[in-house]
Amino acid sequence: MNNSVIGLDIAKNIFHMYSIGVDNKVIKKKLKRAEMLAFFATYQTSLIGIEACGGAHYWARELAKLGHEVILLNARYVKNFVVGNKNDYNDAQAIFDAVTRPNKRVVAVKTVEQQDIQLIHKIRQGYIDKRTALVNQIRGLLSESGIVIHQGINQVRKELPFILEDAENKLTPISRELFAEQYEELTKLDEKIKQQDQRITRLCANNEKAKRFLDVTGVGPMTASIVAADIGEGKGYVSSRDYAASLGVVPKQHSSGDKQVYLGISKRGNRYIRTLLIHGARAVLKNCTNKTDALSIWLQGLIERRGFNKAAVALANKNARILWSMAVTGKAYEVKA
Repeated sequence: MNNSVIGLDIAKNIFHMYSIGVDNKVIKKKLKRAEMLAFFATYQTSLIGIEACGGAHYWARELAKLGHEVILLNARYVKNFVVGNKNDYNDAQAIFDAVTRPNKRVVAVKTVEQQDIQLIHKIRQGYIDKRTALVNQIRGLLSESGIVIHQGINQVRKELPFILEDAENKLTPISRELFAEQYEELTKLDEKIKQQDQRITRLCANNEKAKRFLDVTGVGPMTASIVAADIGEGKGYVSSRDYAASLGVVPKQHSSGDKQVYLGISKRGNRYIRTLLIHGARAVLKNCTNKTDALSIWLQGLIERRGFNKAAVALANKNARILWSMAVTGKAYEVKA
């Protein structure tokens, strides 16, 4: 381990570092964004802790090129070490305290390729959020004119063109024109989302890890690509359970003494991946009836004992562990007889 340890807060354009030098002397320094790399290029080799936030992966890669050891820390974990009021130096000190602990919550540094995959997913999800808001707005505004469309994007796609063509409803010429523009915007968003879906499918075909992940039951191109970007080589997690816990698909524990109490899933960590895993698991459960393979038999019994939703979470947990194992070992998915 490096003798020099630094807590580095990289918020905004002025960065703050906190360290303890010889004779336990506290070292505090402000650094402008443009000065960062030049400063650490001549600084002694150090262990640098950074809170995992916007830009953290970029700075971690650049500082590592200069010979420093960089550790990204979970923001929620670091928050517990903040003493006193919140300011940049106190945040840097909290990072310093957190990075020196043996049981720290570490976030693996992502490569440029991993971040590119995440970029596609984030842009796609942004289009989906805009489409959802647009559909809700259309339904709400139409209701002001006494026209009600059932819930669901498909219902709006299906009914809105007929509403625009219906000359006998109570829409005014200006409102009809505006709703036509809204429908055109909806069509454009559908096309943009479709383009991102096609890009993700192509990416899966060219990414070795994501391509292997597709063999897992309940894992499609969306899940395979984002997990490949999130998990990397899997070295950031001690075990498969550790990775499943990072996605929030393990039970919360509320135990005391010898009494072990387990609650619902924790729902911590990456909500996006957790949602995709559970949606994929639900699709598998819906089609497992009357199948005789080992997985389907296990799922059928699980549904009977615990119900559909808990069985879906159980399969999502299982798949998360399988994906971690495949990432670490580099092996293909093996179906048990």
